[in-house]
Amino acid sequence: MLKSVIDVVETLATGIRAPRRPPATLGELATTFSAIDDPLVASLRAALAGIRPDAGWVDEFEDVPGGEVWVVDALDGAVQLVQGLPQYCVTVTLLRDGEAELAVLHSPWLGETYAAARGAGAWRNGTPISPSRKTSLDAAVAATSQPPFVTRQPGVSAAAGRSLTAVLDEVAAVRNLGPTSWQVADVAAGRLDVFWQYGRDATNLVGAALIAREAGAVVTTADGAPWTPASPSFLAATPTLHPLALATLARKP
Repeated sequence: MLKSVIDVVETLATGIRAPRRPPATLGELATTFSAIDDPLVASLRAALAGIRPDAGWVDEFEDVPGGEVWVVDALDGAVQLVQGLPQYCVTVTLLRDGEAELAVLHSPWLGETYAAARGAGAWRNGTPISPSRKTSLDAAVAATSQPPFVTRQPGVSAAAGRSLTAVLDEVAAVRNLGPTSWQVADVAAGRLDVFWQYGRDATNLVGAALIAREAGAVVTTADGAPWTPASPSFLAATPTLHPLALATLARKP
């Protein structure tokens, strides 16, 4: 089934096109996004129904749905796309009773696909991936982001700012490289060493968390608790760097 999902995502992503110029107002942004996202979502929904006819469908969620459902973000990194930037990806995750069974992330710009199946491993373009070998934060490249509509989650912006100050003092560099899910997958593959975020962001994180875990990264909340789709924060890091990152986040001013 994983191969079928990969084929669907890669095929449909070839039709994604950025607008000729970035929108000038919030209304234009919403219209431009819908013009790209709506037909892509419809195509994904139809194709995935052919693979798993009885599975439900979730576009955005906070509560964990029961049974078997597809969780899809057709444009993770949509803000970049509508600005004419290439850092976006398509994400598809199959949940069964709240647990991710498989996940596929595809970047049309890079021509790369991350995929994972529960208990079977994680891959990029068919090659197994694993986290980096770094052992100290001073050589680490960390990444962070914010959930969509972050102002709707009180306190999250302030926590993000405080944590950024703490992490900047410890690592080689901090970046925000676009799609949340893709940055987590890059931790799984050793391109990044740490990714953290404050706020609930289940749709963007649930599939990426599976890829990270299956590759051998450690996934928790920012205070070390087990991460779930309802968690208020997220941390993925190499096994060696994870406790160091936890300690750094605990020291945020």
